[in-house]
Amino acid sequence: MVKLRHALVVRGGWEGHEPVAATDLFLPHLSQEGFTLTVEDSPAPYADPDFMAGVDLVVQCFTMGTITREQTTGLSRAVAAGTGFAGWHGGIVDSFRAEPDYLHLTGGQFACHPEAGGETFVPHRIEITDPDHPITKGIADFDLVTEQYWVLTDPYSTVLATTTHAAQGPWKQPVTVPAVWTREWGEGRVFVATPGHDLATLRHDSVRTLVERGLAWASR
Repeated sequence: MVKLRHALVVRGGWEGHEPVAATDLFLPHLSQEGFTLTVEDSPAPYADPDFMAGVDLVVQCFTMGTITREQTTGLSRAVAAGTGFAGWHGGIVDSFRAEPDYLHLTGGQFACHPEAGGETFVPHRIEITDPDHPITKGIADFDLVTEQYWVLTDPYSTVLATTTHAAQGPWKQPVTVPAVWTREWGEGRVFVATPGHDLATLRHDSVRTLVERGLAWASR
């Protein structure tokens, strides 16, 4: 008998990212891929080591908010033991800003989404930098009109796609930052995609494909 995998979906925080509706987009896909699902509205399960030992994938969409040291430690230990950790946009890289160990795990932190003419939705391109990775294979560069995340990152991650912010205001030259990356953490894997502000962006064929593949790649 094939053992079903278990996915924990943690959603909440700032409602502007529609955490319930956004994660609901991917629940049918996870079920079709053979996951049993637990859905929670806080990071409290992270602090339960017995529960987390049975989780193969954590899908997090929790913008801002707070997390305890015990919850952060539990999540990090679970990922190091093989649990996958994945998410998109502010639900993973604008979460729990005050907890350095969480930022260390994800390898990136939201800094801003620059405006153009007072608008936060700006035309920009996502450029695939690793076309041979299983997450990005067959996906060409694509254009979006949505929030363009400027993230602060470290060199430990494997960058799969980037986006370039045009020079404006106080910065004098274009700035290229990661838009999709993976991260090895002990026996576990981390997947991050910065596009995904709203449902329309998540429904974009390339974004949705990246996220679905990223969930599969990250899972134990």
